[in-house]
Amino acid sequence: MAGSVISRSFGGLVVVRPLRHTRCRGCRRGPLPLLVLEQGAPRCLDCADLGHLVFLPRGDTALTRRSREESTLSAVVVRFNRRKGRYERQGVLVEEAALARAEARCLADAEVRRRRRARDARRRAVEDERFTAAFAAEILRLLPGCPADRAVAIATHASVRGSGRVGRSAAGRALSREAVISAVVASVRHVDTPYDQLLMSGVERHEARRRIAAAVWDVVREWEEAADVG
Repeated sequence: MAGSVISRSFGGLVVVRPLRHTRCRGCRRGPLPLLVLEQGAPRCLDCADLGHLVFLPRGDTALTRRSREESTLSAVVVRFNRRKGRYERQGVLVEEAALARAEARCLADAEVRRRRRARDARRRAVEDERFTAAFAAEILRLLPGCPADRAVAIATHASVRGSGRVGRSAAGRALSREAVISAVVASVRHVDTPYDQLLMSGVERHEARRRIAAAVWDVVREWEEAADVG
């Protein structure tokens, strides 16, 4: 009776991982690591004609599904959870050759995914390179006095994918003047003023920014006005 109830719960053949030492009703071997309940009597896998199957632990959903698809005969392995008062899946028993075929299918899929990830990474790298170049060009258009290598450094820092910096914002991707100047200001603040030293000395961020604001905008205006000088 118990075996049929478990089978109905999990569908198909069910093998139990017992909590107590149990012997096979047929061959008397034991204790059994796995057993099948036939009319309430425990049977070892050999006596239940399942001894040729191999155990695949739960965890890899795709491998489990494909192993069962490839296997002519399979069974669900369960164990009773006393705390929850129910049987829970532990894995499946499948034919060894079926498991090998399923593993080969999953490896093939993994290789496809690896190649797709590599292609996507190359595409993103090209996109990032083009965007960084466009960002640097816009810096130089707006601030022609900015050294070219500095413009590239600012653009590279501001446009790192996933960084959350201004270059990755909607305004940054649109190369808006506000976003470009904001990236330049951030760079000047750290590179061309004592801002970082003020922070390290204990000055609060807002006060440190106030102290160096004039120096920052002096640099920005100098770079911007270079076009008029030229």
